[in-house]
Amino acid sequence: MADMGAFRVAVTAWAAGGSADRARELAARLSVRVAVLLEGPSDVAAVNALADSRGRDLEAEGVCVLAMGGAMSVARFASLLGPPGLGLRLTGLCDEAERGYYARGLERAGAAGREFFVCAADLEDELIRALGVTRVEELVRAEGDLRALRTFLRQPAQRGRTAQQQLRRFLGTKSGRKIQYGRVLVEALAPDHVPAPLDDLFSCL
Repeated sequence: MADMGAFRVAVTAWAAGGSADRARELAARLSVRVAVLLEGPSDVAAVNALADSRGRDLEAEGVCVLAMGGAMSVARFASLLGPPGLGLRLTGLCDEAERGYYARGLERAGAAGREFFVCAADLEDELIRALGVTRVEELVRAEGDLRALRTFLRQPAQRGRTAQQQLRRFLGTKSGRKIQYGRVLVEALAPDHVPAPLDDLFSCL
């Protein structure tokens, strides 16, 4: 039985130069109406975690949450999924530093003006600020990563950085860690402390 995971695979294959047929078939069968374009899998993990905590079944709502593999892919995915392609409503998150890629990419795809929500540095930075350094360190300890964090903090390159900057960099030092903490940090949020870009994204879905 086809599901949204199969649709994501089909879209990714299409974006890589494959056929559009499978993606078009699944979009119709699954009644996909919205594509949430995100830079990477850690963002997907965070969005899915918030959906779970709010009792939202995004797939049942026809919402596809998709990692593009980087901000520079936004024009390609927007052209496939937006007005020139499947005609889905587009939204998502982007980092402040990548805002220009999104603006130009969406304009090229005929999707300028779509609702994309900007994180100050990135989503991990937003989550660390929302939770506070002490709480994030508690979560790192609970996940069994405290020793790794302490080793990381002894590196000369970390001197002079704020505790928040250090934690953000630590999350990216091991394959899969950002994905792991994308969920962990969101699950630890109080309902009234969800970072504005993430909260605004859900408000528009």
